[in-house]
Amino acid sequence: MASRIYLLGTDAKLKPMDQAAYESERLLQELLASYSDLLAGEQINSDEPRRWIFVAREMGVAGEVDGERRWSLDHLFLDQDAVPTLVEIKRSTDTRIRREVVGQMLDYAANAVAYWPVEQIQAKFEARCQADGTDPEDELASLVEDEAEVDDFWQRVKTNLQAGRIRMVFVADAIPAELRRIIEFLNSQMDPAEVLAIEVKQYIGEGVKTLVPRVLGQTETARQKKSPSAVRQSVAEEVFLQQFEAQRPPAELKVARKLIAWATEHGLRTAYREGQRGTAFIPVVAGASREHYPFSLRTNGKIHVQLRWLKTAPPFNDQSKREQ
Repeated sequence: MASRIYLLGTDAKLKPMDQAAYESERLLQELLASYSDLLAGEQINSDEPRRWIFVAREMGVAGEVDGERRWSLDHLFLDQDAVPTLVEIKRSTDTRIRREVVGQMLDYAANAVAYWPVEQIQAKFEARCQADGTDPEDELASLVEDEAEVDDFWQRVKTNLQAGRIRMVFVADAIPAELRRIIEFLNSQMDPAEVLAIEVKQYIGEGVKTLVPRVLGQTETARQKKSPSAVRQSVAEEVFLQQFEAQRPPAELKVARKLIAWATEHGLRTAYREGQRGTAFIPVVAGASREHYPFSLRTNGKIHVQLRWLKTAPPFNDQSKREQ
């Protein structure tokens, strides 16, 4: 049964919006490719909302080493922790969404972790950026908070594939109960892989279209089991300072405290992240459309001025200003 939502306008009147089916599966695919926020990263992990870069549509999957494409995955995304996210899209009217799509996804996943060279994924991402007229380095920098992690990103993709640390996502306008039960079961049994479903309902009314994503398939047990290994963990300021003090002399610890105090005094959000090169303090500047990360300080005493971030934000997007 179709549902309805209501939009409260500035005139204080309720405007009904009725649920509507997507005209085609391709339309839903195009929406996901254009608007990765529909993958609802904040629902997947509320503590560390998932952010995405879109790699490619119709991503080929081979069935043997150096083999030809045997299957085509609808969409491939990567999150900020370099976790490959395989997305298969179906409309609820497609009878394959009940059970067949599960076997299809498991085929993709089993062969992707075995036969996807990370160089192929990187090449597909760069080709997609070129086709869209965007800079792949800028897109990657907008995903990864710490510039020092950018250089390691593709190696981490490879490591995650080898470890089977992937995410399988089924997207539809409505997820049948049978599919939801299968996903919940798989998600509770699989580790470190994650299996989820996302409903993206469409509501239309009075010339307005609203898309409402909802993540399904996460049981509390599965969430607790996967969280520690699936993402780089945040730590408290005290933990960062203790680690810093253990590695660096008192004079440098004093500088670290001053940098944290400066960020706090200027209204910047302070983040502390564990990474492959140690824990980092990262001040976060809230921009109009996205966050910016001007520098990072690691427990090894190294400071990285994150020029990849600065060059995309005024006034530093002007090369002459950067040179000044």
